[in-house]
Amino acid sequence: MAKAEPNVVPLCDVLLVLLIIFMVITPLVQKGIDVKLPETSADTSGAQPTGLIVVTLKKDLTVDINKDNFPDMKAVGDELRRLYSTRSDKTIFLRADIKVPFAKVVDLIDTCKAAGIETLGLVPEYISE
Repeated sequence: MAKAEPNVVPLCDVLLVLLIIFMVITPLVQKGIDVKLPETSADTSGAQPTGLIVVTLKKDLTVDINKDNFPDMKAVGDELRRLYSTRSDKTIFLRADIKVPFAKVVDLIDTCKAAGIETLGLVPEYISE
């Protein structure tokens, strides 16, 4: 009496081919952005490094550059160009009030980039005063 057994060799071949296809395609479909994570140091003194420039966009749409108030974006752009004309480190930190429309934040980012700033860091939280 002959036993009937299914032939699984073609099934294994198909599975291996599918596995190879998915292994080749997976790296091509991954998308994302490059993010530079901050580096930590052993210094726990809590002192803020000197030379940082922090731009703050307030809810009345005025801009502070290291506590100096500027009423409009043209003045901000001129001041940033002046500050960064002699600096080798073209890094700035930006924070905004939570009630400011995102379009205004993007306008400030564009102003910073137009002033020659290469690296822009976003401060994640800013609580209005």
